[in-house]
Amino acid sequence: MHPLLMVGLGGAAGSVLRYWLGGLVQHRLDATGFPAGTLAVNLVGCFLIGVLSSAVETRHAFSPDLRLLLGAGVLGGFTTFSAFGNETLNLLRAGQAGLASANIVANVVLGLGLAGLGRLAASALLR
Repeated sequence: MHPLLMVGLGGAAGSVLRYWLGGLVQHRLDATGFPAGTLAVNLVGCFLIGVLSSAVETRHAFSPDLRLLLGAGVLGGFTTFSAFGNETLNLLRAGQAGLASANIVANVVLGLGLAGLGRLAASALLR
């Protein structure tokens, strides 16, 4: 099957799962004000990409199409935080602590900064 179709189908499924699980968790813990739904999705996604990566590395599990469907597709649609976690862990495993640290700082600090900048830009444009 065409790789873009595999990723697209998986991404649609992952997005629906993210919406469902995030909403379920947030609804149950809504009184706290903490974004527990997003945290739950990110943590589950990180666990699942760890399982998938290990199965592929140690058992050569899953066909390339199924890897695309599950990894880039389902987990990519579910949460890209799982990719961030896995890539950072891979850098650490490869002895690249500096690059892993740079990846963490860049994603968190730049991501927060750009989210704020996007809000400012939208506010200025939508006056």
